[in-house]
Amino acid sequence: MSTRKEIISSFYAQYDEDGRTARSRHGQLEYRTTMSFIHRYAAKGSKILEVGAGTGRYSIALAKEGMDVTAVELVESNLEVLRENGKGIMKLKAFQGDATDLSRFPDNAFDVTLLFGPMYHLYEADEVNRAIDEAIRVTKPDGVMMFAFLSVFAIMYANYFYGNWAEGQAENFTEDYQVRHFKEQLFTGYDIAEFEGLFREKPVEWITTAGVDGLMEPIEKRPDFSMTDEEFEALAEWYLAFSEKRELLGNTNHLLYICRKQA
Repeated sequence: MSTRKEIISSFYAQYDEDGRTARSRHGQLEYRTTMSFIHRYAAKGSKILEVGAGTGRYSIALAKEGMDVTAVELVESNLEVLRENGKGIMKLKAFQGDATDLSRFPDNAFDVTLLFGPMYHLYEADEVNRAIDEAIRVTKPDGVMMFAFLSVFAIMYANYFYGNWAEGQAENFTEDYQVRHFKEQLFTGYDIAEFEGLFREKPVEWITTAGVDGLMEPIEKRPDFSMTDEEFEALAEWYLAFSEKRELLGNTNHLLYICRKQA
């Protein structure tokens, strides 16, 4: 039986995470929309913690903007790239660590806490709750937290229209259509209300839930897909305007749950 860390590390050792949000239109839209939400709540000079920082696309960009950024990444191969890409950036610190244990950091230490990867790969209820509780603990009162998660419905739309629908349905749903979560999935998806429900008893105030990449991933797989840079700029502005509409959330692959720690 492989551990969660072994499964995740094996995947990312073979995957170009460093270029993920740059090499495709859906990745570019995810990055553009996510950065827009970060800038909405993080002022210049903010003390930011990014947990599950990957190869540092967000952490490095924010540190270059003058924010005081601490990055935590579980996968050693990703962390090596992050440290290499972040060389010479004075306001960036990087550590190896797991979202379920942020004990190296004191209580109430950060203005903004970002979890942009861990919730994709946490399956057991106790680990999910520990990651949420740790993020809340290290965030200052009135500080903002952003949790990225995946829509289980968008996972189905993006990956299982290729003669493999039954396989995807069996992997992601029980026979009575309840959402399944187990580590061998690698990426686990949520019903939107299910994910929001994780915070119901937590000391946080919900701000918004937003999509960050819309229907772009399955559409981009079409052989006739085409989009110029000018068209993409128009799309990015249009999508940001509608990214929080409830009726659209289930169709987007990546989402943000944004909340504020109660004082």
